[in-house]
Amino acid sequence: MVDVPKCGGPAAWKGPVIGTNSDWKLELGSNEIAELLAAVTSCESRRVAPAEITIADFPLPRLGPRLDGVLDELLEGRGFVLLRGIPVQSMSERQCDIALWGIGAHLGIPIPQNAAGDLIVHVRDEGRDYSDPHVRGYETSAALEYHSDSADLVGLMCLRPARRGGESTIVSAVTVHDELVDSRPDLAALLHEPWWHDRRSGDGPESFFTCPLWAWQGRRLYAHYGRAYIESAERGEGVPALRAEQIEALDAVDRLTRSEELALNMQFRPGDLQFLNNYTVFHARTGYEDWPDSARRRDLGRLWLVVRRPLDLPPDFVEGGIVPRSVAFG
Repeated sequence: MVDVPKCGGPAAWKGPVIGTNSDWKLELGSNEIAELLAAVTSCESRRVAPAEITIADFPLPRLGPRLDGVLDELLEGRGFVLLRGIPVQSMSERQCDIALWGIGAHLGIPIPQNAAGDLIVHVRDEGRDYSDPHVRGYETSAALEYHSDSADLVGLMCLRPARRGGESTIVSAVTVHDELVDSRPDLAALLHEPWWHDRRSGDGPESFFTCPLWAWQGRRLYAHYGRAYIESAERGEGVPALRAEQIEALDAVDRLTRSEELALNMQFRPGDLQFLNNYTVFHARTGYEDWPDSARRRDLGRLWLVVRRPLDLPPDFVEGGIVPRSVAFG
């Protein structure tokens, strides 16, 4: 058995501890909101499509430097930040998309999130069945287990919460790893081996790829996890069934992610914008019951971002996921 070292550092936090401070909540000031709305109005009046907006189209002289600090925190710190106070309730859906894109452009390069090439996705219940291997979790109201998305960063902006449920929960992938190294080093080592994953982008071989669940590259630890996509990979031709020890490892990971000693819960308010580093933070969602009125139903705008800063990623992490990271620079 290969010895797997622990990681530690600022990304190795525990929810009940970090939840006692508010450093990760950044309330927008009135001047920052004003310049955000001015940038949105400018893009809308010039009929600039959200996907065509550049940083030059979306100047944020006050908020921009603060977003530089957000990026530092995401990549070098705890790995998550919650921006609060975007006035979505007085904005149209298009204006919300422009605001989300404009803020995201200051942090990275948006990439497609599905086979259709959508760069902005709305996370809302489309009445689909998550047990269908062709359906993605964001299209349903089902509870979603802990996972990481297929980009450097994910941004989720709340336009409207659900009637009941839909709570966002996050956990440090670094802490989960280190806890497993302490308790079951044999299983921790197994998680560093290649695993099959399912893109759920079709039935052909392009829907399947291999990637470790955790991997060291230099002195950094990276994670890529999503049990539902690991289990559904077995539908792929030539993909072997999970072995008993692999199932045991997944069970151990899930027990840790679900632990109240590790997780941090967030109940989104309208105008909240959560950013996560997908390599160091896993996120989940409780199932939800929506409003009968379609105009009030839960709706989150989502961006997947690749950062412009150089990242020394493990090779399998560069090309793995729903789409390869390299598309951002193509």
